[in-house]
Amino acid sequence: MSQSSFDDELFGEAANEMREDVEEHLAAAREELPPVEAVWETDAENTLGALNALRSALDVGDAEDHLHDAKKWYAMGQRADAFEDADDLKDEIETIDAAISDVEDAREQVGELASTIPSLKGSLEELEADDESDDDEAEESAADDEVEAEEAEAEEEEEEEEE
Repeated sequence: MSQSSFDDELFGEAANEMREDVEEHLAAAREELPPVEAVWETDAENTLGALNALRSALDVGDAEDHLHDAKKWYAMGQRADAFEDADDLKDEIETIDAAISDVEDAREQVGELASTIPSLKGSLEELEADDESDDDEAEESAADDEVEAEEAEAEEEEEEEEE
């Protein structure tokens, strides 16, 4: 076997291994993404619990590391012109990269929303307490007015009787 054919054979073997490495890292990255059920379903008893559970579910784990390794081996293979057809790998890398970005964006937004819920709850509770105290004051005022009206009426009756 000539050196040239030996080099070609080794190069082909290395190219296949490189492609397998990229595919394995892409599969591992895909596995690290949260499952749909974890994002869509919840057992929480309140809004804050639901948001915290969602934020926890929106964790990409090691997906970014696996994607980075896949990109690295893909770039090496591309530069070495080791892949006969790598469009499928490129498409998969872009798809997983976009999914990771979407999950991270959603996690950030859920975190921001979760941090506002306690203060919003407090504000609404204060409004309800103010409304209740206003209602109590209005009831007391109405009762006082009614008592005053009854007293005034009683005084008028007394004055009429005295005349």
